[in-house]
Amino acid sequence: MYAIIETGGKQYRVEKGDVIDVELLGAEKGPVEFKHVLFLNTGNATKIGTPYVAASVVKGDLLEEVKGDKVIAFKYKRRKPVRRKVGHRQRYSRVKITEII
Repeated sequence: MYAIIETGGKQYRVEKGDVIDVELLGAEKGPVEFKHVLFLNTGNATKIGTPYVAASVVKGDLLEEVKGDKVIAFKYKRRKPVRRKVGHRQRYSRVKITEII
């Protein structure tokens, strides 16, 4: 059984027990619900949302906030002493999927 959910403008394929990193939710540790379910496969039947599947929810536990890999932005102008280096680490919420309804 798996589902495709939408959160933070991105789509994720999830199964029970998966641990995923999603855009920052801004919630405290504990239970979270994803109500924007785009696709649901139960093994026997398949439901496709228009745009969302009605009465379908994916539940999970918010474990922690994590930081992603560092991305380096380096700007320069050739033959000039102009150089600028900036690093960025995006913050994510780590969620463990507990139930697909």
